[in-house]
Amino acid sequence: MSMTTLPQEGSHQGLSVRGLCKSFGPIQVLTEASFDVRPGEVVALLGENGAGKSTVSNIIAGSLHADRGAITWQGKPYSPASPAQAIDAGIGMIHQELKLLPDLSVAENVFVGRMLTRGGAIDRARMNERASAQLRRLGLNVSPDTKVGDLRVAAQQQVEIAKALTLDAKLLIFDEPTAALGGDETALLFEQIRKLKAEGMGFIYISHRLEEIVQIADRIVVMRDGRVVARHEQGDIPVRTVVEQMVGRSVDRMFPTLDEPRPEVLLEVENLSSPARTFNDVSFSVRAGEILGIAGLIGAGRTELVRAIAGADPISSGKVTVAGKPVHLDGPAAAIKAGVVLVPEDRKGQGVVLDQTIGENLALGNFDHVAPGGWVFPKAVQKFAETGIRKLGVKGQPNQAVRKLSGGNQQKVVIAKWIARPPKIFILDEPTRGIDVGARAAIYDVIADLARSGMAVVVVSSDLEEVLGLSHRVMVLSRGRQRGILPRAEANNVAVMELATS
Repeated sequence: MSMTTLPQEGSHQGLSVRGLCKSFGPIQVLTEASFDVRPGEVVALLGENGAGKSTVSNIIAGSLHADRGAITWQGKPYSPASPAQAIDAGIGMIHQELKLLPDLSVAENVFVGRMLTRGGAIDRARMNERASAQLRRLGLNVSPDTKVGDLRVAAQQQVEIAKALTLDAKLLIFDEPTAALGGDETALLFEQIRKLKAEGMGFIYISHRLEEIVQIADRIVVMRDGRVVARHEQGDIPVRTVVEQMVGRSVDRMFPTLDEPRPEVLLEVENLSSPARTFNDVSFSVRAGEILGIAGLIGAGRTELVRAIAGADPISSGKVTVAGKPVHLDGPAAAIKAGVVLVPEDRKGQGVVLDQTIGENLALGNFDHVAPGGWVFPKAVQKFAETGIRKLGVKGQPNQAVRKLSGGNQQKVVIAKWIARPPKIFILDEPTRGIDVGARAAIYDVIADLARSGMAVVVVSSDLEEVLGLSHRVMVLSRGRQRGILPRAEANNVAVMELATS
């Protein structure tokens, strides 16, 4: 553990955080947190969910106020009363939860709260030009007039990043900026970060994708239980070392051991195409007990394909067969009835109802179990929820609001909702998006257990290591076309990327 002694406050012109403490009621979430961010460097702030990363970042960005401690910025005392004050001081933040306005255009979102004007009127032409230029640098080629609500999650994330990069900031805080991005989009973002570093901009970079840290971080600060537990003066620290510091214990393995699939084919997809041509002529099968990973760059058609198989998006031609029976996919209800369920990529927008309880969320989609006579009884819902909580190891109670759970536990609630049926085909789109490294291992174990129980499992992920570590076979899509299916022994980073870029 390469611990370092921090310089005194104000000894450089960047950001100095000293002894920050924060409590929410009786719960101490931040204890004596201290670190520095110098001009022209990227400091990776790492830790599990609940480690204190977002709390300290929100204090720096003006969304929260510390109980104790001090911050200096550019050699002067700094204590913003609001995000607007932080932005005025040259500090901006991209939140993990998207803060976009879905009914406004891309350009309007990029410049919301600071619209460009000319002669007292909004200068839409200049806003469109500047927004388009920044988005092109990030690899997103969409019209600035496009309504943000019409974009996929990955594209919305790029709009959020473009919004931050157009700020006249000297320090940017990135909270999971690549959670929805693929390899190419991440590479373009890193290229922009390196250019801005050369101009003297500093960054606080929070990510659960630890393999990124070696590529982009100059230094690493590790947090656990609200405290800074390690500082490293370089970014190329072994992932295993960082993970063990984050979780406070030895990590023997990340991915579970896979059992051999059974001979029975549960899912067969033949020559499937979409009306919008987002995927074309795709064919594959998945056996009972098998995990099929689907890899590809953003825009390859992965999400559109699995949504179509789950009845959420239309198909123009092709056939889907479940356990030997053709399925007419005229909506999600038909897919669910046939035994096909989907855990969507947008967990909070489509997977759970945040303001309802765990029990209410588990009852949704299972009223035939909890209310067979048409009446919903609270005791029946509670008993049903207790069973789901126990099976998936959800850290929560039936009457607890899902909004209060960590990302990993929210994902377990979505999975528990569908396990109760039980389905034949279990599809998971970006199963660990925004979930910390400690909770990821638990989700991976759940996915392996789904296969062991005899289900056919399909996993879509932008994290290539995740696809390779979880799957018996990997299907690669590129520009809506199926480029190949690789057995586990032949599936590696190079082989997958060669197909994904073909």
